[in-house]
Amino acid sequence: MQIYRLDALWDNYIFLLHDPESQTAAVVDPAELEPVMDKLRVLGARLTAIFNTHHHGDHVGANQALIEQYPDLVVYGGEGDRGRIPGQQVYLSDGDMVSFGGRAAQVFFVPGHTRAHIAYYFPPMGAEPWGELFCGDTLFAGGCGRLFEGTPAQMVDSLGKLRALPDQTRVWCAHEYTLSNLKFARTVDGDNPILIERLAEVETARRHHQATVPATLGLEKQTNPFLRWDQPALQATAHSAEPVQTFATIRAMKDRF
Repeated sequence: MQIYRLDALWDNYIFLLHDPESQTAAVVDPAELEPVMDKLRVLGARLTAIFNTHHHGDHVGANQALIEQYPDLVVYGGEGDRGRIPGQQVYLSDGDMVSFGGRAAQVFFVPGHTRAHIAYYFPPMGAEPWGELFCGDTLFAGGCGRLFEGTPAQMVDSLGKLRALPDQTRVWCAHEYTLSNLKFARTVDGDNPILIERLAEVETARRHHQATVPATLGLEKQTNPFLRWDQPALQATAHSAEPVQTFATIRAMKDRF
């Protein structure tokens, strides 16, 4: 399974999954039609599935147009997004499995950003060392999504599920927010040497207009404050040793950053 990162809108990423053997493709969170169609034409591939993580317009904006181009494709999304994702046919819950290109992905129910958000995790297969996590707006490189429909407790539980995945997991998050996220992270975890080094690397990458996605989950665990609610430095910043309160305080600080 090949993964292509496609630029969309202002700072969105669409992910196109390609199976060269069958010349089929699936797309994760198609914000716009043109980047997807352009890549499909280059590959000579046929789209068979849309994997949506949640209902926001910058993740489902091209669903209907893609259905018009490929009437037989299947649209997947969370059970709780029933009626909110255009063209949705399959309603997924925590622990369900989906497949593409001979690989199976586990579905994680990860509410917080929205009430019905899900993520897709393809574990390593064969000689492939990496797992692939498509997490929408729940986990970002260096950050996490705003709490539009969920609570801090829900988000801690959701991020805890993702944090438990192997370090050798690539995090395919849906926005290029890494530089801003890490600048904020330094304000709450400023003595973290791995974070300081990562921020410098990301600043260089962004000056050269290079993408910072995917990130690795191992690095996220070391530098992302929203996966580090149980670390003394973050608890000191939040003036709390309680995980949800620590997370909630740090998230509120990020909202004002």
